[in-house]
Amino acid sequence: MSLPAPIFTLIELEQATNNFDPSEELGDGGFGTVYHGKLQDGRHVAVKRLYKNNYKHVEKFINEVTILSRLRHPNLVALYGCTSRRSHELLLVYEFVPNSTVADHLHGERARAGLLTWPLRMAIAIETADALAYLHASDTIHRDVKTTNILLDNHFHVKVADFGLSRLFPRDATHVSTAPQGTPGYLDPEYHLCYQLNDKSDVYSFGVVLIELLSSKPAVDINRHRHEINLAYMAMNKIINHALHELVDPCLGFHSDFTVRTTMTLVSELAFRCLQQERELRPSMMEVVESLRDIKNHGMQPNAEAEVLDNTTPPFSPRTIKDEDAISFTPTII
Repeated sequence: MSLPAPIFTLIELEQATNNFDPSEELGDGGFGTVYHGKLQDGRHVAVKRLYKNNYKHVEKFINEVTILSRLRHPNLVALYGCTSRRSHELLLVYEFVPNSTVADHLHGERARAGLLTWPLRMAIAIETADALAYLHASDTIHRDVKTTNILLDNHFHVKVADFGLSRLFPRDATHVSTAPQGTPGYLDPEYHLCYQLNDKSDVYSFGVVLIELLSSKPAVDINRHRHEINLAYMAMNKIINHALHELVDPCLGFHSDFTVRTTMTLVSELAFRCLQQERELRPSMMEVVESLRDIKNHGMQPNAEAEVLDNTTPPFSPRTIKDEDAISFTPTII
């Protein structure tokens, strides 16, 4: 089976990365290490060097090449090519995205700079949602949506990355039966319990991303109170109890800017819908994109301040919630 992507030789990529010099290392993940490199044609690239070959790593390698080779979207990281399946090492070559990850800017090394203003976070949410909606329209489920897989360029435009766990999804199917894979804190509870994956699993994970953008908090933090270790659970409780002000990052202007407060409240409502336990209650990613664009436009209206929601009004529509939903939301870290 030939791979549907340009083939690089191992020697080419050794030269590009200065023989995988540790100083070129960009990050380390569950399946491999990523290095910065420069090709002979002058292109800067990110080279993922998969850990020594075993069946699972070969499967992930082929999966990522197969899926990314058929996708083209401005907010998806571009795959430039890879080494041959018969190469001594399995390497994937991507466009280089220089401005780290959303996670790094929210609660990592770059968070102190405070560069992610609320308008920027709204733009990141819209671009990420648009990329995921495109994936779903292309019969693909990402299966590992999280802020460490959302890269940023120097203009803070989004590049969604890491398709090693992604699955092609038959258009006429309601779900794919498969063992749960993903990252704790982002994993769809229904997928975790029933082993049934569908596009609404990505919607749940994106709901967690929205809460991170609102709060600047990581999806899982064992240093938080035991009932707040899981950010999604914490957020659901804060929203249900009309305590959004306790969840949001105070540096974003929620308390001082009526327009920011209005749009953040509306985004929390959308996140609440994405995080519903029952998949049928979650919106599609296309609906999420449309909602986010409407919220952004709402915030740009001159009279937006007059429409800010009252403190006593919960930031969600009662029609989308049943009492048992709130009661059954358990603090499992999945």
